[in-house]
Amino acid sequence: MRHGIHPVSRPVVFRDRAAGFQFLSRSTLDSDKTVEWEDGATYPVVDVEISSASHPFHTGTARVLDTAGRVERFERRYGTASARR
Repeated sequence: MRHGIHPVSRPVVFRDRAAGFQFLSRSTLDSDKTVEWEDGATYPVVDVEISSASHPFHTGTARVLDTAGRVERFERRYGTASARR
């Protein structure tokens, strides 16, 4: 690996403000804000809008869409591809 061309990877705390969830990971992102982590060290913190703690897919609150009903409604309205030929 050549020196001087790659961004510096460092530990960064990612904080999901909506869920009150935070985790420590390595990243090349940098921030002016810092937070003291559980180990007593201070790390830069990056606020994210959504994480696995607040995403509907991971929390089980995802809505199931009725795609079969939509397809049938489309076919009733515009006909099927085989009917047009």
